[in-house]
Amino acid sequence: MRRPGVAQATPKASRFALAVALALTLAGGTARAEGEKTPAPTPAPAISSKSAPKPVAEPGPQAVPGFWDPRRRPDRPDLSRLTVIRFLTETDYPPFDFTGPDGNPAGFNVDLARMICDEIKVTCTIQMRRFETLVDALTSNKGDAIIASLAVTPQLRTRLDFSDPYYRAPARFVSRKDSVMREVRPEFLEGRKVGVVAGTSHEAYLKAMFTDAELHSYPNDEAARAALRRGEVDFVFGDAISLAFWIAGTDSGDCCAFAGGPFVESRYFGEGVGIAVRKGNDLLRQAINYALFRLWEKGRYTDLWLRYFSVSPF
Repeated sequence: MRRPGVAQATPKASRFALAVALALTLAGGTARAEGEKTPAPTPAPAISSKSAPKPVAEPGPQAVPGFWDPRRRPDRPDLSRLTVIRFLTETDYPPFDFTGPDGNPAGFNVDLARMICDEIKVTCTIQMRRFETLVDALTSNKGDAIIASLAVTPQLRTRLDFSDPYYRAPARFVSRKDSVMREVRPEFLEGRKVGVVAGTSHEAYLKAMFTDAELHSYPNDEAARAALRRGEVDFVFGDAISLAFWIAGTDSGDCCAFAGGPFVESRYFGEGVGIAVRKGNDLLRQAINYALFRLWEKGRYTDLWLRYFSVSPF
């Protein structure tokens, strides 16, 4: 089980204050494996370095990703047999999931779950559990759906069904503010020093696509970002969501900003984050897909995204 990466070292209080703006096209995420307490993306299959990478055009500072195609409007399912949705979520993954000041579940995922139930007029309960217990709880009928930043993977598809993606975690470059590039292409980084975490899909992507850059591999995000602050590397390449929180937080010292646009190749950076249901529960999956589309169409999803995110990973 994997999930998108958020800057785990950032204190909770500063995370809550960070509200991030993404924008008009929702996409899949860096994720953590089932049972792991830190994001751990795995190297993706190598592809020819001759294939040009596909950077996505920068949509603007307050852009909000939208992963729904208005030409593929889902039909409203028969909801007469759906009376309650028991959502399961994580206990400590701010700003997506955390315990609020009143002791109740809170966060982006929790608010989205409540909005889904409101949209289709169904009673909603939300239970917080340890991340590594979520899949077993769902398959043993202790809940109906998991909404916990769960990345869709081929392995999980053998056990669960998923809604359409409701966000992604693209990859991006970060540089110091005095050397931001509007566009990043392989030829632009010839001989430039790029920091990346060793053993990740981000490192694999750079090795395949940015063959003329000078790669510097680090044991973790903190080490790579510290090297950027000190000027030991010209760029850092990694998970855009966690980088957005780092840029906006105090740990960055206001040193840095995104350079160029996001990279979303699914072979390296995942299919997206979906809401999981038990195998064969098509009614619930279709109801969730319908609700997600309607929330996006009405602008309510955009409002939610902007409430939580202030630096756009897209």
